[in-house]
Amino acid sequence: MLKANGVDLNEFLEYKGRPLVRQGEEIFYGDMSEKFYIYMMIMTEKDAGKTEVPDKIMVQLVDSETKRPSNQKIVVGFKEAFEFADAWLERFNK
Repeated sequence: MLKANGVDLNEFLEYKGRPLVRQGEEIFYGDMSEKFYIYMMIMTEKDAGKTEVPDKIMVQLVDSETKRPSNQKIVVGFKEAFEFADAWLERFNK
């Protein structure tokens, strides 16, 4: 695992109190010990000046036990994908 500045190898980045791991175009969000977690894949990127930013993102709600997707949606925008993913985790991990 790569070490980012300020992040210990045994720690994860978090979004809204949930672990977040990104490697390349894949993102895992949520605690895999809960009933569901989120898998995201960046499908397209758009030009934002000097850099590319994620545009279309596939968001899947994954059952932690079976490792199979339960729900799937294509979302436009990185922020929107995380808001959608967070709402799914809130709803399905109760």
